[in-house]
Amino acid sequence: MNTDIRWKQRFENFEKAFRQLNASLRISDPNETELAGIIQFYEITLELAWKTLKDFLVLEGFDVKSPREAIKTAFQNGYISKGEIWIDALDSRNLSVHTYDEEMANQLTENIRNVYYPILDAFMQWGQQQKNK
Repeated sequence: MNTDIRWKQRFENFEKAFRQLNASLRISDPNETELAGIIQFYEITLELAWKTLKDFLVLEGFDVKSPREAIKTAFQNGYISKGEIWIDALDSRNLSVHTYDEEMANQLTENIRNVYYPILDAFMQWGQQQKNK
C-alpha cells in the first residue's frame, strides 16, 4: 500500500476516534461506565495518533518502530510540540490498561480533559493541514 495513502487513511480513523473522545468529554459528572468510555476513547485516539505519526514519518524517510520513537522523532523534527506531554500521555495510556482503580480513573480523566486533549486537538489541526497539502 502506498504510504502516502496509508497515513491519510490512519488519520481519518484518528479523526473519528477524536470526535468520539470529544463527545465523551462533554459529559459532566460522568458515572463509572462513562469514565471507562472516556478512557477507552482516549486509549484508541492516542494509539491512532502515534500510528499516524509513524506512518507519516516513514513517508518522510524516517525509520521508526515504537510509539516513543515516533513521538521523539516527530517532536525533534517539528511535526508536534510538547513532546514531554506526548510521552506522559503514552505512559498514562499504558498504565490505564492495567488499572481498575476509581480514583486513578478520575485522575486520568482529568488529565485527559486538561492535559492530553489539547495535544490531540493540536495533532488534529496539524494532520488536517498535512492532509490538504
